[in-house]
Amino acid sequence: MRTILIGLIFVAGMFNLMLGVSFLYDPAGMGMSLGVSSVGQLGAATVRGDFAAFFTVIGLCMLRGAWKRNGDVLLVPAALFGIAFLGRVLTAATTGTGPGFVQPMLFEAVQFSLLVLGWRMVPHHKVGELTG
Repeated sequence: MRTILIGLIFVAGMFNLMLGVSFLYDPAGMGMSLGVSSVGQLGAATVRGDFAAFFTVIGLCMLRGAWKRNGDVLLVPAALFGIAFLGRVLTAATTGTGPGFVQPMLFEAVQFSLLVLGWRMVPHHKVGELTG
């Protein structure tokens, strides 16, 4: 079970890393696929920088955590996906949803769950040790 979980985290990490790299070379196309338009140089720089950073950091942390069997590193992408999911829940509660709204939420919820399970199953420090 643990080996399968680590394998899933590694594959998901590769996917997220590739997604992050995709934002570097095609910010307009990738932004549009997520419903974000990059208007002007500032828009393109924001999509390129912010989305590439988000997915690249997630991907690298997932790969490192899976490869080294280090649960501590898996908390970083779990936190990022958890915050992104909460942001979508807040949006749904305040302004409603639209077409294509649920798919990214499922993507984030599944990966968040996968990462928390991975964190629990591989060696890690207690959260208090990391924050204290």
